[in-house]
Amino acid sequence: MRPEPRRGAARRGGGFARLLLLPLVLIGLAGGPPATGQVRAPQATASAPLTVQQQQQLQQMLQQMQAEQAPPGTAPVASPAPSTLLFDQRSLADIPGAARSRERLGQPTEAEGGPRLVPPLGDIGRASGPATAVFGATLFTGQPATSSDAPNPNYVLAPGDRVSVRAWGAVDAELVAMVDPQGNIFIPNVGPVRIAGVRVGDLQTVVSDAIQRVYTQQVQVYATVLSTQRIGVFVTGFVRLPGRYAGVGSDSLLDFLVRAGGVDPGRGSYRDITLRRGGRTVATVDLYQFLLEGRLPTLLLQEGDTIVVGRQRALVGADGAVRNNFLFEASGTGGMSGRELIAYARPLPSATNAVVRGVRGAVPFSRYVSLQELANLQLQDQDTVTFAADAAQRTIRVTIEGSRIYPSVLVADRDIQLCQLLDHVAVDPVLADTDSVFVLRPRLAAQQQRAINEALDRLERQLFMAVSPTTGVANIRASEAQLVASYISRARRVQPEGRLVVSDADGRCMPVRMEDGDIVVIPEKSSSVLVSGEVTAPQAVVWREGWRVADYIRAAGGFTPRGSSSTLMIRRPNGQTLLDPDVAPRPGDEVIALPYLDPKLQQIASDLLALVFQIAVATRVFQ
Repeated sequence: MRPEPRRGAARRGGGFARLLLLPLVLIGLAGGPPATGQVRAPQATASAPLTVQQQQQLQQMLQQMQAEQAPPGTAPVASPAPSTLLFDQRSLADIPGAARSRERLGQPTEAEGGPRLVPPLGDIGRASGPATAVFGATLFTGQPATSSDAPNPNYVLAPGDRVSVRAWGAVDAELVAMVDPQGNIFIPNVGPVRIAGVRVGDLQTVVSDAIQRVYTQQVQVYATVLSTQRIGVFVTGFVRLPGRYAGVGSDSLLDFLVRAGGVDPGRGSYRDITLRRGGRTVATVDLYQFLLEGRLPTLLLQEGDTIVVGRQRALVGADGAVRNNFLFEASGTGGMSGRELIAYARPLPSATNAVVRGVRGAVPFSRYVSLQELANLQLQDQDTVTFAADAAQRTIRVTIEGSRIYPSVLVADRDIQLCQLLDHVAVDPVLADTDSVFVLRPRLAAQQQRAINEALDRLERQLFMAVSPTTGVANIRASEAQLVASYISRARRVQPEGRLVVSDADGRCMPVRMEDGDIVVIPEKSSSVLVSGEVTAPQAVVWREGWRVADYIRAAGGFTPRGSSSTLMIRRPNGQTLLDPDVAPRPGDEVIALPYLDPKLQQIASDLLALVFQIAVATRVFQ
């Protein structure tokens, strides 16, 4: 008998059918398709808009579909007002040409796998990835530069600057004066004092000497600069906002670059910035000296100066095992040496090799070199160098936990065996259970996690693909499926410990090669047996010689209604698992009573039982 479809599924199917019919309804509201055999000519004018009645019909249909598809208790989505057009009813002729899509002459789009433009390495809009930022680009991302009223000591005074002079002692005087066009300030009873061309740091000495030539005894003088003259400087070249910017004479070249938006990281150079005055070059600035060493040349800007940012030089990217993951600009007009890139990128101590990728003669180029070979290699524009730690590890690190005296960490050769390693660990034979040593291995834990996830995936497929003969059986299976799904959700959160059994049944150490990151656990001797799982009172029971599994189950109160003697598991302290209920437990063992599953679940029961065993073995956790 074919199973009867559920009502909820039928409702969803109806909504989906109405969704498929929506285009046909829209065609009917707009006047219907052309008759068979007729070809409707393209219209150059706008198509006829929907009437108010047609819009109301369409809104009612959308509201009905939303009400059917929404979960119970969900408020329906508000529909547009009757005056709102649900669709853009303009024809292509009404849309401006710039916004109108055009026919493609066989050219595939990027989504169809067609060609696309790849921006250069220096472009700030390129896709995210390693080494995408130009070194120094963040220098101009702060707040806009503001002029300071306190000029630097090397600023040379000029006409228009304002200074303050104070004298006390034999004479008291206070003066605020502006440097006149002749370069002087006038001090009463002293006369004109020339300060134009004097450094700010020397102003105090010049003014004090002039006053003390008149007042020779007991006169103290204090002179300072209040403000400097306003100047206009042109900033041009490859900057974001070229133009003329106002400032004061004490402002630095960096201040004016910030006002112009900074160097354009996609086109401009951080290493070729020139200051021109009167048609000649006054100075050339390399911002890498400031970025790496904090050195910036002292330049006193004047009215009419021009700052020119040159074009970007060769860019070479560095990524991988480096401290500075940037695109670096060459210092010269040619390429960049590998030694220069190493100095900029600062590889980590673990880096031993590098992969150089680029283009040579319009042909892709790739080369694998050591750092010594890279230092002598000439790199070209748009090259990318990936630094890697590719040296073979000669030693491993193993942690010792549990009942040990010393040490807690051992560093040994890669080919060392567990038995050799244990010879270097001191233990107390009275406390340490040397026959139950086991190893926790991270790689094994990852494998166990993958195996559990695969088993859970199979169980989910089996659960949702099961066919029920009748509606009643389907309802019962649905409730059972919810319980199993809840168990699957909890099972995905368990963390396997990656326990590796390294001793045989007699407690002898087996030849196991150690791996980096292994944890060797030496358990302490125990005098109890832990009983857990589907028992009435899970607890630790004192080990008694001659007792069998059934005796420990009775000591824990017997099985629960879900327990069974056919689903018992014994786990040794070293991780060894036994499924024989007739085996006598040892001190420190764990007896786990796994749940009994209803056989009517058929294949699902088999998969679930196997999964329960797998999780119990991998995690030592049973819930």
